[in-house]
Amino acid sequence: MPMKSPVHIYKSKSEGWILNRGEENAALEVSLSQLLKMNNVEARKYIEAASKKVSSNAHFEHLAPIDENQEVWACGVTYLRSKVGRMEESDLPDLYSRVYDAARPEIFFKSSGWRAVGNKEAVGIRTDSGWDVPEGEVGLVVNAHGEIFGYVIGNDMSSRSIEGENALYLPQAKCYEKSCALGPYIVPAWEIDEAVFPIKVSIMRAGAEVFVGESSSAQMKRNFPELVEWLFKTLPMPEGAIVLTGTGVVPDSSFTLHVGDIVDISIQGLGTLSNHVVSVGSK
Repeated sequence: MPMKSPVHIYKSKSEGWILNRGEENAALEVSLSQLLKMNNVEARKYIEAASKKVSSNAHFEHLAPIDENQEVWACGVTYLRSKVGRMEESDLPDLYSRVYDAARPEIFFKSSGWRAVGNKEAVGIRTDSGWDVPEGEVGLVVNAHGEIFGYVIGNDMSSRSIEGENALYLPQAKCYEKSCALGPYIVPAWEIDEAVFPIKVSIMRAGAEVFVGESSSAQMKRNFPELVEWLFKTLPMPEGAIVLTGTGVVPDSSFTLHVGDIVDISIQGLGTLSNHVVSVGSK
């Protein structure tokens, strides 16, 4: 018996929200926001009933798989390697050690949906920063009821120099033009047998690999439901949200991104998110 093709949810330039099942594409006919207003049982029924055929190439026309009014939130210091990396960059290293060990996680606003970039689009490094890195992360697509609807790859681009100068500069280190990439697609939670994801980050420069690092979500100090629970504790998300869960792949202090670099983030079961690096802003 042939294996069933996994369901991938894309946002296509020409067709809007579509489902890809191997060789077939079907129109979703509702937005992600509308899907995430439902609970998972309702949303799954809607997805499985989708049958209107669309272009066979629609799933190659990548947009970030998020709606304009949705939000991306991110969690920090969820891996030991992230704690060590943040301690290396900061004048107050104990601050990050305390966050790693605390009951309450670090959660911060990352991006609105209309600012997020998709697969094959450019990510940015600030012109007023001299030390910049990608952060390859598992993204949780969470519905309005606080259920994990699906998973997506996220790149939480970061200025280590700005955050290292002062922890209160975190919003400037994390939130700027082209600082949040998502894609290439969403995988519904019921398509994943076990939510443990090996992660690989590769950076190419002038045709040569200048950095490669690997990790796994199994190395996280906090689990996915815990992070969602803290975000939703006093902050309703009526159209759902995407929650980036932190990174376990941190280049050492001698590495920084250059304009023209290509960042590939591969997560088992979720595909590969690929972006080239440009400079944004003014000094």
